[in-house]
Amino acid sequence: MKNTMTVMTAKQTRLQKLWLQIKRHKIIYLFILPCVIWLLVFSYYPMYGALLAFKSYNYNLGILGSPWVGFKNFEEFMKSPDFWIVMKNTVIISGLKIIFGFPAPIILALLLNEVKSKKFKRVVQTMSYLPNFVSWVVVVSLMTVIFTPYGGIINNFRQNMGLGSVFFMGEKAYFYPMVILSDIWKNAGWGSIIYLSALSGVSQELYEAATVDGAGHLKCTWHITLPSIKGTIGIMLIFAVGGILNANFDQILLLQQPANNQISEILDTFVLKTGLNYGRFEYATAIGLFKSVFAFALMALTNTVSKKFMDVGIW
Repeated sequence: MKNTMTVMTAKQTRLQKLWLQIKRHKIIYLFILPCVIWLLVFSYYPMYGALLAFKSYNYNLGILGSPWVGFKNFEEFMKSPDFWIVMKNTVIISGLKIIFGFPAPIILALLLNEVKSKKFKRVVQTMSYLPNFVSWVVVVSLMTVIFTPYGGIINNFRQNMGLGSVFFMGEKAYFYPMVILSDIWKNAGWGSIIYLSALSGVSQELYEAATVDGAGHLKCTWHITLPSIKGTIGIMLIFAVGGILNANFDQILLLQQPANNQISEILDTFVLKTGLNYGRFEYATAIGLFKSVFAFALMALTNTVSKKFMDVGIW
């Protein structure tokens, strides 16, 4: 009895301290209140809809009234021919983005870190950041204008050299290069901000000592710069692998053409078409939930490997 009373008293004391802290810093809590409300409304409340994945949805009965079917929708998806197609396309596109796109902001940050002219550095940084603020709708529209065979800059240049026109946006062979290059162009500059911040914390004394020992720029980069920011690289790699099933829905949907649909159909676009075009909301929800669980498992695995080999992790 005494132990129970002691535990209850301790809980009450902690609650009183918590309320005192909230009252003392009420202005700060008011600032974060809109973010908390946004998180609850747009991140937690929609999780109620995840119940659809385990039901046979009926419009008249609603989500709660529809009959339970267990894992039937998941089994149907994993047994369908579409499963291997969309999974393969998603993993290939995301894998190529990690292989070519993940090092791009690191390389850009390392190059900018070596620039001595502050004015030139600011200009390059600004120019590299700007594409991040352009929507994919505008980016793909620009790509269409540039690569169109009907008066596009690239094809006009090819014709002036005596070469034939190529429909870059519609041919399967050019789909992956255009996805990767446009992704790097749009995101590399913005991603370099994180690495530039990490580089600003590297001690200059290490470079001075290495220079005295006769180390050049490349050796300093390899033995000082990269090891100093390996924690940041590890964390960003974990997030990149965790989001490997995303493959950037907006970009892929806008770049899809009938000619490249066989290699451009990813999980997100498949979910959209299944849910809206065919009205199979429960099936689309099951696919989306499968994607989220699988992505979390990949993130957990990458986090474990990163902690073992790089001594860094997000938990």
